[in-house]
Amino acid sequence: MTPKRAEQDTRTVLLDSAERIFATKGYAGVGINEVLTSVGVPKGSFYHYFSSKDAFGEEVLKHYFEHYLREMDQIMGAGQRTWAERLMAYWANWHQTQSLDECQGRCLAVKLGAEVADMSEPMRLVLQAGTTQVIDRLEKALDGGAQDGSLTLPGPARPTAQSLYELWLGASVMAKVNRSLQPMESATMITRQLLGL
Repeated sequence: MTPKRAEQDTRTVLLDSAERIFATKGYAGVGINEVLTSVGVPKGSFYHYFSSKDAFGEEVLKHYFEHYLREMDQIMGAGQRTWAERLMAYWANWHQTQSLDECQGRCLAVKLGAEVADMSEPMRLVLQAGTTQVIDRLEKALDGGAQDGSLTLPGPARPTAQSLYELWLGASVMAKVNRSLQPMESATMITRQLLGL
């Protein structure tokens, strides 16, 4: 393995580990030592990759959205399905992966959104950019569904996409608060009603 490859691998391992730990404990509740210990990287090495914990937090969020958006693209990718079917597959995946007690880093936007928005402007901007890209994809899918006739929009695609994303973020938070999947069930029902499915 080349030194550059080893450096990239160590950096990726740190980011992956932090995604999982932050998703469980939040950002403020986790020290750098916990992340480093979880992957066996010495503390001195951390500052070779990241200038500070906040810079690390920004990179963790960028890393998270890179994977999240790639998975979203795969779920809603081309195929024989209508756009409505693709959207509902996305929401079904959300229901399955983000309502669990141990979401393995898949609910980082839900977990860190409110926490870091007031704490770090650079991290807030990464969250804003990432969630905007999610909404962009939802808007494209809604437009596609309106064109292929598989769903009915209650209004313009952009505010509908925004509202649906907000609905599902709220459902994720309430599922955790209530330790119940009922908010996800309600979000699914409202999504179907809103889109005429």
